[in-house]
Amino acid sequence: MKKFVAALAVAGIGVGTMALAPSATAASASDFDPKPISWGACTRPSLVKAGAECGFLEVPLDYAKPGGEKVSIAVSRVKHKSAQSQGVMIVNPGGPGGSGLGLSTLGRAVPKKAGEEYDWIGFDPRGVGESKPSLTCDGNYASYNRPQYVPTTRAIEAVWREKAKGYAKACAKNGAILDHIKTIDVAKDVDNLRKALGEKQINYYGFSYGTYLGQVYSTLFPQNVRRMVFDGTVDPRDVWYKANLNQDIAFDKNIKTYFGWLAKYDDVYHLGKTASAVEKLWYGEQKKLYDKPAGGVIGGSEWTDIFLQAGYYVFGWEDMANAFSGWVHKGDWQTLKGLYDDSNPPGQDNGYAVYAAVQCTDVAWPQSWNRWKFDNWVTHFRAPFETWGNAWFNAPCIDWPAKPGKPVEIDGRKVPGILLVNEENDAATPYPGSLEVRKRYPNSSLISAPGGTTHSGSLSGVSCVDDKIADYLLTGKLPVRKPGNGSDVQCTPVPPPVPAGAAAGTKKSDVPSSVAEVKKEALAQALPF
Repeated sequence: MKKFVAALAVAGIGVGTMALAPSATAASASDFDPKPISWGACTRPSLVKAGAECGFLEVPLDYAKPGGEKVSIAVSRVKHKSAQSQGVMIVNPGGPGGSGLGLSTLGRAVPKKAGEEYDWIGFDPRGVGESKPSLTCDGNYASYNRPQYVPTTRAIEAVWREKAKGYAKACAKNGAILDHIKTIDVAKDVDNLRKALGEKQINYYGFSYGTYLGQVYSTLFPQNVRRMVFDGTVDPRDVWYKANLNQDIAFDKNIKTYFGWLAKYDDVYHLGKTASAVEKLWYGEQKKLYDKPAGGVIGGSEWTDIFLQAGYYVFGWEDMANAFSGWVHKGDWQTLKGLYDDSNPPGQDNGYAVYAAVQCTDVAWPQSWNRWKFDNWVTHFRAPFETWGNAWFNAPCIDWPAKPGKPVEIDGRKVPGILLVNEENDAATPYPGSLEVRKRYPNSSLISAPGGTTHSGSLSGVSCVDDKIADYLLTGKLPVRKPGNGSDVQCTPVPPPVPAGAAAGTKKSDVPSSVAEVKKEALAQALPF
């Protein structure tokens, strides 16, 4: 699932998770001794402002050949500010393909000054951003006015099949790294980051796909785990085909919630007084844009991608509402284009290239196009909003120019207590994933937010959630685990915004804007699942 390129989401495959023996897979990482990181000045303004230092971690391209070719992992660090340190906190934003270099500033968003007791470590995983090499395949793949997503004719289907195949072929130029960019490779990089930092154990904060990276790491290296927070937890049963289809249904539900919010504020946006009226208008505009793109660039597929973010978070609901209203009532296509470009920077595909490289090789995807067609048409009839867009997003995996591996069987029985967080209507990482991981990690506790639609929404200023995270980071204390297969504590979700100009007496959001801005700044260079 995605905002065509930049907001990357987890996909899924419905195959059994055949195990790689932890002792064997972990051993190859232990055979390598990394050099200490040579820290220096950062160049990114947010990191400079935070007093961060930056450097590179050198690790093997192929862990089976630790003495062979190396790759460089870009790393940043904001050191602890308290008298005593609780060690390092390594952060991953998700994707795969998300740049985490800027996340060493995230500690400022943790209440009770709990973040000040850790050295916060951000990094760009192999292939990402400032790491070397940095993957790219075709920077114009998400260019404007792309074909219609729903393949209502064989010609549309053939165009998308060929387009996806062409992207996979273009990715072959990246060479050997395509065979060594699986989640298990990144997990080994994390352990070598631990060693380079001189730490016996790590603390870890993972968002979205970052929770799956955390699951793989903690399965392979349970003895090296101190504390972990998983926010927006990937279901390890669905890696990586089946979760696409699960997401499609969840996003369709969330976009209807957004349409209901627009209807609630019809006095501001004038898009319809009921959710069904807004939905009818939205699909009507999509059809018109396929026939005549806005400004010649924003067609129906781009229209879909612009509004996909509304299914991820309540953040940005106002911006999309203003763009929707501005287009319908004023013909303002520039605002639509601006939102699309924000998620899909023209000429850039690094995030998408890494997303595909990881997901297409973590596991074997179905190679029968008839299987894809059947599954996606069945899902489309239930959930038309994003199903085919998501299918084409992942279609390069059918022709990917590198061999797939086998996923690790996730086992958290030896892992100390970790904290799970999930809003119960999270569409990118549906709530059953957190329940499954809670079962596999018997020492964990789960905070849920019934009714919430925001993906990976912790540290957004909801005190019920954020204070419990702070307590855990300060003392290791978790919410008391309850019997059964449910969450251990329930909190209110991140609240939807109240638009400027809403009727008098409407309650404003309780989330402090200062906290939300800290997290927004820290995640500005990251790609959500």
